[in-house]
Amino acid sequence: MATQDQMTKFLPSGAGRTFKPVTNERRGSRRCKITQLMRIRPSDPEKDHFEDLRGTVSVSRSGVYFHSNELGYVLGMRLFVTLPYSNDPMSLSREYLAEVVRMDLLPNGLHGIGLKILMEMGMQHTYSFYPPAQGR
Repeated sequence: MATQDQMTKFLPSGAGRTFKPVTNERRGSRRCKITQLMRIRPSDPEKDHFEDLRGTVSVSRSGVYFHSNELGYVLGMRLFVTLPYSNDPMSLSREYLAEVVRMDLLPNGLHGIGLKILMEMGMQHTYSFYPPAQGR
């Protein structure tokens, strides 16, 4: 009975309670912390062109987060993202249209970039009907 009394005792109001602020989770799907190589480039021909090859930090069905030293990213920018990216002629990759929705300045000087996947553009075949060029 003594144990039951210990379990049913209430602390005075406010004593021993800690409250964390309630934050709304905006992600629609869970993240996987995996590293996959991807190719990122601006979709707008009016923007300065760059091609960024980066590994993902985390991936979900609707987004990607990665670190980059490229300074060309801005919030709201639309990008073509090829994921997973490989220069193997037989690899199958998918290209997506994505939007920059998050930018973090990291302590190591890199930027953390969050992308929202807007739509799939289709399969990207990297094969060629010509033999690879031989270096001489």
